[in-house]
Amino acid sequence: MNVRDELPLDHRLNLVYRIGAALCGAILLAFGCLGFADRLGFFATEGARVAGLSTNGFLSIISIVVGALLVGAAFIGGNVASTVNITVGCLFVLSGFVHLFLIDKAANILDFSMSNVVFSFVMGLLITTFGMYGRVSGGLPHDNPYWRRRHAARGAREDSRAAAPATAITRR
Repeated sequence: MNVRDELPLDHRLNLVYRIGAALCGAILLAFGCLGFADRLGFFATEGARVAGLSTNGFLSIISIVVGALLVGAAFIGGNVASTVNITVGCLFVLSGFVHLFLIDKAANILDFSMSNVVFSFVMGLLITTFGMYGRVSGGLPHDNPYWRRRHAARGAREDSRAAAPATAITRR
C-alpha cells in the first residue's frame, strides 16, 4: 500500500491539509527568519524576543526546518500533508510539555519562556487539527475514503445495494 492510496488527489480534504500545512509552515518560517535577522546567538539564553516569543539562533534554525517541512508537505498534499501535520502537531504539543518543565533551568537551550510554551501548545493543536480533519472522527460520512478504508466490507455491501436496483431496472 502506498501512502497516497487512501485519498484521491482531487478529494476536497486535500485542500484542508494543504492550507493547514502551508499556513502554519509560513508562520514558522517567518518566525525563524526574524530570529536570523536579529543576529541572535546560537545558544543564547539572555531573553532576546522576536514577535513576543523568546528565541535564539538554534530555535530559529528549528523553526525554519519545521516550517520548510510543512510547506513541502503542503506542496505534496494528500495523505502526506495530513500525516506530516499530525506528526509535527504532536511534536509541538510534546515540546510544550517538555519545555514547561525546563523553564528557568540550565537545560533550556532553546530559551523557551511561558509564552513559547503557550505558542507551542496552540500551534501544535492547530496543526494536528488540520491533519486530523476529516480523517479521525466517529461520524465520518460513508463516502469518506478513510471511512471506506476502515469499513471495506460494509462499504462493498452498500455499493452492491446501491448498484442492485439500477441493474434490476436495466434487465427488465
